[in-house]
Formats: sequence, structure tokens, C-alpha cells
Amino acid sequence: MNAAVLPIALTLGDAAGIGPEIIAQSFLREPEMLQGCFVAGDVQAIRRALAVVQGAVSLPVVQISFPAEVLQLPPRCLPVLQVGEALPPVAWGQVSAAAGEFAGRCVLWAADAAMRGEVAALVTAPLHKEALSAAGAPYDAYPGHTEMLQAAAARHAGVAVDAMPVRMMLANDELRTVLVSIHVSLRDALAAVTVDNVLQTILITHAALSRTLGRVPRIAVAGVNPHAGEGGLFGREELDRVIPAVEAARVQGCQVFGPYAPDTVFMRARHAAGHPGEFDVVVAMYHDQGLIPVKYLGVEQGVNVTLGLPLVRTSPDHGTAFDIAGTGRADPSSMLAAIRMARQLCGAGV
Repeated sequence: MNAAVLPIALTLGDAAGIGPEIIAQSFLREPEMLQGCFVAGDVQAIRRALAVVQGAVSLPVVQISFPAEVLQLPPRCLPVLQVGEALPPVAWGQVSAAAGEFAGRCVLWAADAAMRGEVAALVTAPLHKEALSAAGAPYDAYPGHTEMLQAAAARHAGVAVDAMPVRMMLANDELRTVLVSIHVSLRDALAAVTVDNVLQTILITHAALSRTLGRVPRIAVAGVNPHAGEGGLFGREELDRVIPAVEAARVQGCQVFGPYAPDTVFMRARHAAGHPGEFDVVVAMYHDQGLIPVKYLGVEQGVNVTLGLPLVRTSPDHGTAFDIAGTGRADPSSMLAAIRMARQLCGAGV
């Protein structure tokens, strides 16, 4: 079946956080756009979230048994596929090993469903890393979604994790950035700036955006040091590691430029009204270097996309927000943006 007509699975996220609420609000706000989507999660957790957010508008929860069943349902209902045993009630805003285990269980179930060809994409509601760790094996081995999905995809393909390289892209309407390293210390992130890692990031970005855009993307590469090292005055990482990777990527057909000063390259790539960006994406050397500019432009529109997987995975660009969980104040805009992007990526065959 064509991926464009397969269902999309929304994973529950941590039930003690805002994940169930932003899912419920998404179905309430844009039921037509959500048609063909279902929640891989827990029926009671979704019903509890609906009680918090739905107000005067009623939305029935429909329990389904298999993904394709959602394609036969009418709009204006909230389909839920119960993943395993029901989740015991958990307190809003508190770290819970039970919630962490269930959130991880939903992600792995949905990943397997995608790799079996039963769903077109995963849109993952936020996990809480402390709860995931408290859940124990196998979830405590993963810092977050990206690493968990990478390991699942590698198992499915029968290869080592290192043979399934992935990268995080954060995107909104104005800026895309892809990271060389993700959830590691800054010291380890700097050590990860190697010729091989930078080249691999550029190639993964080139392949993914070529499919999405239908053309070769223009890729800018950020430097590591202030002023991109200023010819070696402020460090040799650009000369010894980044420039050789850029040159190797050009030989392989990439339109890649840089390294550029990190304090200006994101402004040059930003697509704003009356200001078309010079580049389609920026490759950033470490987590905060790339994510701060995108998040500054608006967390509510940011989408996290995992590149390099044999499936489409997007996620809202925020965490579990334990401080407002259960209040009905969570903004579903980033979740809705993640669902829209998942639909676009499915259509592009990513």
C-alpha cells in the first residue's frame, strides 16, 4: 500500500506530562487533518486528557484493534489502539517509572508497525528522560526517542546500530538545522566533530532533503569555533575536520558551503517575509548551537524530524511540561505542525 494512504500513529508520550493533552487538542482543533491518524497508547489516559481539554465540544474515543481500522472511521472521533496492558493511573506532573515504561512501549510498538508497513509515519509525543530511565531495561539504555528508534530500526534490519546512522533535524517554516551530535555533553560533542561524522551528517541531510524538496538542497555548514576558527587563530577544528568533510561531500554531488561563522550562518539561512534564505538547511556541530536559533523563532511551530531511519518520524519541539500537565493550558501547535510535516514527508517518500 502507498505510504500516503497508510495510517499515521501518534504515540502517547509520558502520560504524566502534556502529551495526551496535546494529542486530544489536536483532534479537537483539526479533526479533518487528523483523519487517518490514531493514538498508539492507552484508552484511559486519552479519556482523562479529553476531560481536561474538550470543554463543550464532545469527541468520542473509539478503541481500534489494528491500524488499518482507522481508515474506515468517520472524522470527529479519537481512535486509540491500546498498546499492551492498560496503564495504571499516574499523577500529573510527577516522574513515574510506569509512565516511562508505557511511553517507551508505545514508541517501540509504533516503530515495529511502521517497519512492518502497517503505518506511514510516527508522530511522537514528548517523553520524560528521567521517567524513561526509571523504567529500567531496555528503556534506560536510550537518552530519548532518536536513539530508541535507531536501535529498533537496526534490529529490524539485522545490522549493528552504527550501521544505521541517524541525525536530528529541527525545522519550522523559516529555518532547518541538522545536528552532528545530539544528547551528549559539550566536551563529547566537540570530540564528535570528526571528518567522518561531519561528512555523514552532510550526506544524510542531502539524501533526505533531496527527496523532500525534489531538488538538490543548498547546505550551509556552521563552524565549531568563533568566526569559524578565523583561519586557525581560534582553533583548528575547521581546518582539520570540517573543511575536509565539506570538500568530500562536494565530490559526492552535494551543494554544500562553509564552514561559516556560527553567529551569522543561521540568519543567512532563515527564510522570512521579503528575505529568502541563502540555504535550505544548516548543519550544526552540536545540539545547542543548532537548536537555539530554531527554538528562538518559535517553539510552537518547531518540528523534530529524525533523518536516516527507514520510516518517517516527527515530533513536537518541546518536552513534557510537567509544570502545566493536567491544566488544559498546553499548546498543541507544535504537535499539529509535526503531524502536517509527517504527512508531507510521507508524500515525498522519505
